[in-house]
Amino acid sequence: MRTATKAIGAVALLATALTALSVMPATASDEVLKICLDEDLPPLSLHRRGAPDSGFDVALAQAMAKELNRPLQIQWFESKLDEDSSPALEANALLSDGRCALMGSYALTKDSLVVPGVKTAKLPDFAGATRDDRRRRIPLGVLTPSQPYVYSALTVVLGAKARDRHISDIGDLNGLRIGIESGTLADAILMNFRGGQLIDEITHVVPGRQDLLGALEHGEFDATLLDLRRFDAYRTAHPDTTLAASGYYYPIGANRGYVALASDPALLAAVNKALTDLAAKGTIVELARDAGLTYLPPREPIVLGDVLQQILQK
Repeated sequence: MRTATKAIGAVALLATALTALSVMPATASDEVLKICLDEDLPPLSLHRRGAPDSGFDVALAQAMAKELNRPLQIQWFESKLDEDSSPALEANALLSDGRCALMGSYALTKDSLVVPGVKTAKLPDFAGATRDDRRRRIPLGVLTPSQPYVYSALTVVLGAKARDRHISDIGDLNGLRIGIESGTLADAILMNFRGGQLIDEITHVVPGRQDLLGALEHGEFDATLLDLRRFDAYRTAHPDTTLAASGYYYPIGANRGYVALASDPALLAAVNKALTDLAAKGTIVELARDAGLTYLPPREPIVLGDVLQQILQK
């Protein structure tokens, strides 16, 4: 009788275990997928009070959550333009604090993926942040990227007087009045081109204080070099613009993808599979088009190395 009772108990335990295993995927699929996005990076992502969230990365996050069969929550944050800010440390702090599991549209560069040289960092301003959140320092982890899903390039934009100029190289800007934002990658490229060949034709503007594309529109300059994403956003906001895309892309650019903590390899594996499937179906290209983003597919190198060294060698 005892033997029969033990057998029945063992069967019951096995049934319970199998039942638990059978519900594990459903439980995992109920876990919210939290993705951090910059609140002011159109047409990649845009968050404004009283307006629907929009942008390529918003739509991609929704598609990603659907592929993973998980509900989505976007954690909006603000990235500031100042010398003390570090996008890599801010991303690490948000991820390490559990504000999100993925950071979207992360530039895949060697510098942005190194192990942090500090142990803690402050959080950037984010939706729902408290006074205590602004004071805290977060112990940092190690970042690991997903496969890239889009390529970011610098492009030459031409004003009305120069819109017919053929641009196949930076040297083709010779003779044009060039406006550039000081302290940017584009600034370094133009100032160092062929030992300073274009210096006398360059006028600097202060990022965040002066409207570079607006000045170009009003004829203060003939051309500029800037992130293609920004020109896409400008064209969406100013459909009647007289500015023209040159079609030239500087040969050094960065892929964008998701980044997560290295401590969550299972999530990255699932994300990479979902990105592969979305790309194969043409969904990523379609989402970019609908958002007004000029889509350029990822390219080698997957992670960009020492940018300044590459510029100086050109």
